[in-house]
Amino acid sequence: MSQDIVQEIIFFLHSILIGLIITFAYDWILVLRKLFTHGMFLISVEDFIYWFVCGISVFYMLYRENNGVLRWFAVMGAALGMLFYKGMIKNRFVNIMSTCIYKIMWFIFRVIQVVLKPVKCLFFGIRRFVRFLGRKLKKVKESIKKRLTVCRKTIRMILHKQ
Repeated sequence: MSQDIVQEIIFFLHSILIGLIITFAYDWILVLRKLFTHGMFLISVEDFIYWFVCGISVFYMLYRENNGVLRWFAVMGAALGMLFYKGMIKNRFVNIMSTCIYKIMWFIFRVIQVVLKPVKCLFFGIRRFVRFLGRKLKKVKESIKKRLTVCRKTIRMILHKQ
């Protein structure tokens, strides 16, 4: 085969590969959306950044492989890569990965809860002790205040008599 035909075939395969990568990356965004709720603003920002990065990567591939000239068979190759990925994977990847990551996160949070339970108990014990001390100190303060008031009144009476 001619060197030009080999380069065109490699270019076509690279366009298929970039279609696969673009779709795979978007599936990871869908996994994150399934794990954490997103508002419309955040979804719009994510999509804008995703398509901006995709546009730059496709332009870079076109620039590197074909001197920046848009070839329709490259677009067809990217679309074919996307369709191939979606046909083979469908939504199984998103469901499986989101379920696995959710279970891993649940396990990690559960371990953290178990590990931090003594710290939590200690914190609540210290808080209860501090409240107890606060109430006792308030009573002592009131008692001292009463004694000082009585003492002051007694001194005033003694000084007043003289």
